Amino acid sequence: MQDFEFRRARDAAEASALLREWPGAKLLAGGQSLLASMRMGLLTTDLLVDLQEVPELHGIEETADGLINLGAMATHASLAASSRLQAFAPGLARLACHIADAQVRNFGTIGGSLANYDPSACWAAGALAAGGEIETSRRLIDIDDFFQGLFATALEEDEVLMRVRLRRPRRLCYLKHEQAASRFALVGVAVADFGDHVRVAVNGTVEGAVRAPDFEQALQSRLHPDSLKGIAFDEGLMPQDIHAGADYRAHMAAVLCRRAVALFAQEGCQ
Repeated sequence: MQDFEFRRARDAAEASALLREWPGAKLLAGGQSLLASMRMGLLTTDLLVDLQEVPELHGIEETADGLINLGAMATHASLAASSRLQAFAPGLARLACHIADAQVRNFGTIGGSLANYDPSACWAAGALAAGGEIETSRRLIDIDDFFQGLFATALEEDEVLMRVRLRRPRRLCYLKHEQAASRFALVGVAVADFGDHVRVAVNGTVEGAVRAPDFEQALQSRLHPDSLKGIAFDEGLMPQDIHAGADYRAHMAAVLCRRAVALFAQEGCQ
């Protein structure tokens, strides 16, 4: 791994200033993806900016407009254990509880997961299904506009992801089919029921996490597994590798979506 400078930012303004001063600098949150990429030589940088002590990036709170603010530095473990998140959207707390293993959950953060935007990461699908906004150091970005392709987001080079502002669904369920060794999702599906509309998001595709409009439309008229009969995911959206073929992933995505909706009927997901 190449040599690099290390700085610990005291606030978001200092982090943004360092990003402007050092083109190509990287923000260090939990480091679960970033440091692994650096060790393998897949990513290089002259400066790492540590965000651990930036106070604005911590905390979980509900807002007056009915959203929940999740600080970017909130770890998966803290979100899984959060009584506020459990009361607001139990399905999102459950999603956090099943990310990777205990070590990753204790160090990995929601902000790092969304900013890195690995196609197999769970939070992208959960956030996209819930809907809401990404708050950065200078603007709000609608969740639907934030993800822009494989490992690509709407974040500018000197922009810091501050918090994730998610809507409250009546029910949300995220299910995934894991690769056994890594526990990354070969494919995952999040279904969110808002009463007057349904949002469905799929991760593990060649584009990362994407909405599934055909499934959303089918469930709009009747939120029941039978509504999804004959509807399939596009195999062209699915990768093909040594772990699974594109046809298998597309099939599993449809199966997971039906299972999630069936759990709603059984009150297995709230």
